[in-house]
Amino acid sequence: MPNFFKSFFSGKSETSESEKQKNNQKNFEIFKYDGLRAQRMGRPDYAVKCFTEALAIEEDFETMGYLSQLYIQMGETEKARTLLEKMAVIEPDMTNTFLNLANVCYVQEDYKAMEEAANKAIAIEEGNAVAHFLLGKACKGLNDDLMTIAHLTKAISLKEDFIEARLMRAQVLVKMHQYKEAMEDIDAVLAQDQEEETAILLRGKVEESNQQEEKAEADYKLVTEINPFNEQAYLYLGQLFINQKKLSEAISLFDEAIELTPNFAEAYKERGRAKLLNGDKDGSVEDMKKSLELNPKDGSSLNGEFKNLGTKPETLPGIF
Repeated sequence: MPNFFKSFFSGKSETSESEKQKNNQKNFEIFKYDGLRAQRMGRPDYAVKCFTEALAIEEDFETMGYLSQLYIQMGETEKARTLLEKMAVIEPDMTNTFLNLANVCYVQEDYKAMEEAANKAIAIEEGNAVAHFLLGKACKGLNDDLMTIAHLTKAISLKEDFIEARLMRAQVLVKMHQYKEAMEDIDAVLAQDQEEETAILLRGKVEESNQQEEKAEADYKLVTEINPFNEQAYLYLGQLFINQKKLSEAISLFDEAIELTPNFAEAYKERGRAKLLNGDKDGSVEDMKKSLELNPKDGSSLNGEFKNLGTKPETLPGIF
């Protein structure tokens, strides 16, 4: 008789545990499904809640991926990074995890961590063009122009029509004054898309460097016609007008850029430079203060530019 009761109660306990596991699995699937549905319906806040509840039941790699993407879309980069780093430990051979991690590190301006993540992606999948592009992007953030060129070149060799890689390589080549090589990338991009705005702006920069100011002006204006909301085009055109001593026109263009993008630090800086050259010192100081407020890292650059203009730092109180 004792054996009977022991067997009876033991079986009940096992059944109870089995039922609990089934309920947990059912609840996990419900939360995961509701999260996916909420995501499709444009309810990221509710989707995050559902995925979080699902993961409290089971650490499912796929669900972690859904949640990390939501965090990225919502600008919650620290939460996304923490989750992606956890995913990298669980499944260390998933290229996409490291690509997503590299992108998150880029947004956070953590270029060393971005470089590490891109290298891990390449170690898994050496022929992945995006991984080499991201590694080049990390090197650009680290101000290593030669390695940037090397990795972007590798990305382009793997994907000939890689527009983003060609544009970035052209930008770095322009910075290095290698205009002929830059134009090869610019022409290749424009052959694919003749209205590619960044390529046209870069062509304008090359033309400026070659003293072809009329062509540069035409290219900058072309971009404003293609896209009246491209603040970079107004900035470049304004900079060109400063060089041509068209200061009032330059200031108007910087006004336009700032109206389009109120936190555009460089536009405030350039408008301040134009105002100073135009005799408006008070207006210049206000713009330079705003530029520094938006981009504190640019302090030494501003100091240098004012010295080049023959203006002593003490004429800009509170800035230097």
